[in-house]
Amino acid sequence: MERLIPKIILDTDPGGDDIFALLWLLSLVKQGVAKLVAVTTAEGNVSARQTFAAASKILKLGGLDEIEIGRAVAVNHATTNAAHIHGSDGMGNLSQTLPEGDRSFELANDSDQVLIDALTTQPGEITILAIAPFTNLAAAETRSPGILQRAKEIVLMGGAFGCAGNVTAHAEFNVAYHPEAAQVVLNSRSDIVMVPLDVTRSLIFTEAMAQTIRQANPDSAIAQFIDALCSFMISTALTYRETQGDRGFLIHDAATVGYLFYPETFLWRRATVQIETQGLWTRGQTLIDNRHGAKAEANAWIATQVDAPNFFTSLIEDFKRL
Repeated sequence: MERLIPKIILDTDPGGDDIFALLWLLSLVKQGVAKLVAVTTAEGNVSARQTFAAASKILKLGGLDEIEIGRAVAVNHATTNAAHIHGSDGMGNLSQTLPEGDRSFELANDSDQVLIDALTTQPGEITILAIAPFTNLAAAETRSPGILQRAKEIVLMGGAFGCAGNVTAHAEFNVAYHPEAAQVVLNSRSDIVMVPLDVTRSLIFTEAMAQTIRQANPDSAIAQFIDALCSFMISTALTYRETQGDRGFLIHDAATVGYLFYPETFLWRRATVQIETQGLWTRGQTLIDNRHGAKAEANAWIATQVDAPNFFTSLIEDFKRL
């Protein structure tokens, strides 16, 4: 039987770990096992213009610059970005080393419209990998109620359940940036897939891994960029003690790609997830009712474990093929 090639929209706010997710997808597209329908950019790690520019540059670098890029839906409340982690350009301050993307931010479609159009014309066919604050998805659902039901699957990187958050004691960045949007997405269907910090904190991409990729492709501009971006991300990870001193950085967002193409590396549980949108100290917290006999209807599958060695074996081999 012929294997169906997954059709994917990547909703992203590049971001070092977002860039690794996008590069992994580009490798899979080039191998003929994935189709990237569009990249919808979001505000988050850096500003809307910067995430759009970063996506354009990475697609250009990967030779797939014909793929549509949506521009971020505006967030209408004060937020704090993560430029201190990812660089002022979201790319480890390496944007000037990459070819200019030839996309116009002003002429681009808004990301929510890109989502609505694709899901309307290809119902049941598209998987959304959402690795940014969930503003675009929530805006699409608000403008066109039920539109997210038309996705084949929605996979989120977000949340923290049995561990501390990474922007507050309780909240993970993608949820905390726009908690109301996260709740809209979770309310949209009963089979949301979530990969939380509990799992992604074990996914440390190391200096040695980057060197392995570069040694396999020493003249490749992509391999050189991966190595340089890894070095920058390691410097901030060590500064903020994200990896407890290990020379590497957490590639949270790439976990969604790993799940979709190498699902055997994850274990899961069913749960009802709610988002705290009101708390003074707990805004953005993801909550599960673990009481025995709790009756709330489940709305999500949550990753509970990952086989990190096999995850990275797959990622490195795919990166070598870029």
